[in-house]
Amino acid sequence: MNARRRTVLAAGAAGAAALATGCGSSDGDGGEDAGPTPSAPGDATGGAELARTGDIPVGGGTVFKEQKVVVTQPEEGEFKAFSAVCTHASCLVSTVSDGTINCPCHGSRFSITDAAVEAGPATRPLPAEQISVSGGAIRLG
Repeated sequence: MNARRRTVLAAGAAGAAALATGCGSSDGDGGEDAGPTPSAPGDATGGAELARTGDIPVGGGTVFKEQKVVVTQPEEGEFKAFSAVCTHASCLVSTVSDGTINCPCHGSRFSITDAAVEAGPATRPLPAEQISVSGGAIRLG
């Protein structure tokens, strides 16, 4: 029984070592050795300007497809940002109208105020995204 137990433990350790080695690859798959991913031109990550405050309509919002984010202005001067990836089937939301963020795939609608589900089939709100608003500029992060 002890020899059998040692064999199972050794096999488990070898498997764990293989997994750890695979996670550190440098083949560009995002592993720890891959280094930073260069930003695409116009990418809003890293504090680049996403929009001007005047670009976001009061009571509405704008979908930024490349950044997969939607920015809303529920009330004058109040800006919110949410993931533009629908929590139902991972489609990108496409429009903001009549106080909701709208997904074209199956008709889910989310509140522009807190991204709560207003109409399904989605059952979870859109996750919040971090933005900063300063000097008329809206920036991710």
